[in-house]
Amino acid sequence: MQSSEAPPEIFDRKRRYAMRQRAHRHAARAFLWQYIAQELKERLALVTRELQDVLLIGPIAAFAGEILGDRSCAVHIVDIVDPTLPSMVRAEEDRLSYKQHSFDLVVSAGVLDSVNDLPGALIQIRHILKPDGLFLGHMFGAGSLATLKSRMVAAEAPVATPHIHPQIDLRSAADLLSRAGFTLPVADGDMLPVRYGDWRTLVRDLRDAGIGNALTGPRRYLGRDYMARLDRAWQAGADPSGRGEEQFMHLFLSGWSPSANQPKPARRGSGEVSLASILRPADKG
Repeated sequence: MQSSEAPPEIFDRKRRYAMRQRAHRHAARAFLWQYIAQELKERLALVTRELQDVLLIGPIAAFAGEILGDRSCAVHIVDIVDPTLPSMVRAEEDRLSYKQHSFDLVVSAGVLDSVNDLPGALIQIRHILKPDGLFLGHMFGAGSLATLKSRMVAAEAPVATPHIHPQIDLRSAADLLSRAGFTLPVADGDMLPVRYGDWRTLVRDLRDAGIGNALTGPRRYLGRDYMARLDRAWQAGADPSGRGEEQFMHLFLSGWSPSANQPKPARRGSGEVSLASILRPADKG
């Protein structure tokens, strides 16, 4: 039995909206979105079935053409920013209002790690998928931005303030897929290293992608010399060329809406089920 109590609001919905609205005009140039779109394209290329109705959630919709290629399908978009397209609906990822069994494919990328009700969002996605429909997801996972976090801690010593929200690891992401009722769930991680000459360029990239700190609560004043202290902390950890390496942990998720005629996974530990075979279900005849 599920609790009727709403999950705690650890992310400020207004702050989250403001960040995404600011980044909306930069989404097409943000290299993080370009990287995610390419990875999703490669995963979707393994799916040979026809897709009639597709839902794209979040800024990844700017790359619909790249992800879907030449597939002929009706594309619907939901995001928290103001609608700019006739097929776009403004809604939050854990407050979807689509009818059950509406889509053959749902793609949500780069936004699930800052959703207040992540389990609820995944259940809603599974609910709006048609039987044997596919969910492709992405989120930034634990290990992301470790360099920036450590430099900020050094600059704020002895009292540190959270600037980057906590993120889940690969095992937890896989467990969430199973708990949400997806069949044949798959979660895999990819650590992307990026070298930066200063922290300001890194923060600009984060703002362009709209993935900064959206945690609730007041912001502590860090002092007029905070940026200078952060400059020193960054340079103290830089290599001889003056650059530091940042890490972006990308978690890619996939799962199918339950259907009676789906292939069954091999028993645990058999090592005989590959990602390719899962993403290419047997023909229905």
